[in-house]
Amino acid sequence: MDELSRLAILHETDKMGGHTYCPIYFSYFSHLRNERFNLLEIGYGGYNDPNKGGESARMWCEFFPNAEVTVVDIMPKIVFDEPFIFKQGDQTDKAFMQSLGSFRVIIDDGSHRSEDQIATFETMFPLMPDGGIYVIEDTQTSYWKELSPGRTAMQYFQRLTDGLNYREVREKREPTYFDRHIFSIHFYHNLIFIFKDDNTEPSNSVTHD
Repeated sequence: MDELSRLAILHETDKMGGHTYCPIYFSYFSHLRNERFNLLEIGYGGYNDPNKGGESARMWCEFFPNAEVTVVDIMPKIVFDEPFIFKQGDQTDKAFMQSLGSFRVIIDDGSHRSEDQIATFETMFPLMPDGGIYVIEDTQTSYWKELSPGRTAMQYFQRLTDGLNYREVREKREPTYFDRHIFSIHFYHNLIFIFKDDNTEPSNSVTHD
């Protein structure tokens, strides 16, 4: 068992047990283990109980001892003497989210509503540095009408995969910010990883005069 999965079980987060996210996280995050960087997790856990939650935040703090971990939740939480920063706020409040600043790693485990997942990504991804990793959890809700009555997160991010190859489109068009800055997108069962880096490599066959 990898170290992150062990910590998930120790801290009783459903990222391991309820789900099997941690082996995937470990494969992408292990190189950051001792780095200094900022991590944002949206969703504290515990639902309406102000005294519950924070399990995954404690896991991240132990796995990344040199990182500054910030956790956002729309519900008020009683947080004392924790190794992370807690901020109460709505993930769809653009001004609030932008005020948090830039993060190397962002994990959206918040409302699980597709429209919120999309809006939060569009707000926060542009603030990330190159090399940033943006993760959306629990994308099974894309298939639940009560949480995804319109455009779903899965539909949105599947569509963004075409932008990876925007240089190969013969019809000239102006690339979007996401076309130029999404380097790769990886899909897993209930997880999406979006990697930020320069995506302006020219085509070896298509030219626009």
